[in-house]
Amino acid sequence: MRIVLLTNEYPPHIYGGAGVHVEYLTKELIKLESGGHNVQVVCFGDQDTRQENLTVRGIAAPAPIAVHDPQHSKFFDTMARNLEMAAIGNADIVHCHTWYSHFAGCLLKQLAGAKLVLTTHSLEPHRPWKAEQLGTAYHASSWIERTAYQNADAVVAVSPQMRTDVMALYGVEETCVHVIPNGIDPNEYRPTFNEDVLRSYGIDPAMPYVLFVGRVTRQKGIIHLVHALQYLLPGIQVVLAAGAPDTPEIEAEMAQKVAEARRLTHGPVVWISRMMPREHLVIAYSHAAVFVCPSVYEPFGIINLEAMACETAVVATDVGGIPTVVEHGKTGLLVPLADEGDTFARALADGINELMRDAARRTTFARAGRQRVVDCFSWGAIASRTLDLYRALL
Repeated sequence: MRIVLLTNEYPPHIYGGAGVHVEYLTKELIKLESGGHNVQVVCFGDQDTRQENLTVRGIAAPAPIAVHDPQHSKFFDTMARNLEMAAIGNADIVHCHTWYSHFAGCLLKQLAGAKLVLTTHSLEPHRPWKAEQLGTAYHASSWIERTAYQNADAVVAVSPQMRTDVMALYGVEETCVHVIPNGIDPNEYRPTFNEDVLRSYGIDPAMPYVLFVGRVTRQKGIIHLVHALQYLLPGIQVVLAAGAPDTPEIEAEMAQKVAEARRLTHGPVVWISRMMPREHLVIAYSHAAVFVCPSVYEPFGIINLEAMACETAVVATDVGGIPTVVEHGKTGLLVPLADEGDTFARALADGINELMRDAARRTTFARAGRQRVVDCFSWGAIASRTLDLYRALL
């Protein structure tokens, strides 16, 4: 098969779960059946890799388009790259990841006669805060996404909740939506310790800490977590590995909230505002007493798999696909998203405090989490199921 993966993110330019998914799916696809399939990745960036059965081509930023509204610049940049993506030539399968590549996928379905597959890493109607970043171009990105789903030959939902959402929002037929979860490499994400790395980021290895990892965006609930810090027990260190802000405005809001939390909380708050390399993230996960995922919208929550693989107990919001990953009372605690105000902040703090009081329970959750990752979420099995879907379409 000639398999083409279209994506915004691909190494070394990864900032979210979609990029992680494409990276590892690609690695496993080229291994299957002795690498008999030709796999091409077309992404945003300057990548240029040519191997026996893998080609990676980055699409550079086009010449700037004069726009009436500066918030529309990113949308037009995306559309211009999509036009170049659609000129790649022949394909049997075109597999798109996020709306950033959907326009190109729709064009290739027509131009190359390829089967169009979409993976639901998120859905625009559930991310209204994107209007802060895109302005009215948010309506255009939503239209692109809806059009792609209504023209797809198959949809991969990363959780049962996402399957329900795709059918409800876009009227996709039930037989077209297939649940294949995200995954993780448990050999890469495993308990790994190095106190010198922690110190290099200003983390005190002698003090137990709660860890957040993610982008500074409304979706990840980081502002709500920062609000919750004032309710934590004394003696808890908080580490926020939070970079890549959606907008300058939310970055400024984050800075203000962190400064306020440092005045109100009982322990140190370490904010790492740059994206940490993966090898350092694994160490941060491994040393953490508790990992917290306060997302207000999360189709799957691959970040929880990363923490669990490093044997860290999890406190996460009971939304979207997170319950598919985190088993309440077995690998962590799930917190209901009753609202997004002080009630939610207190609930997050209560969950964290509950585990911080009980080291034995944290250890039990941590070991069970690692085992769940190994048993249920290997990339090899996920790639095999994806390849089976490709075959069925052809």
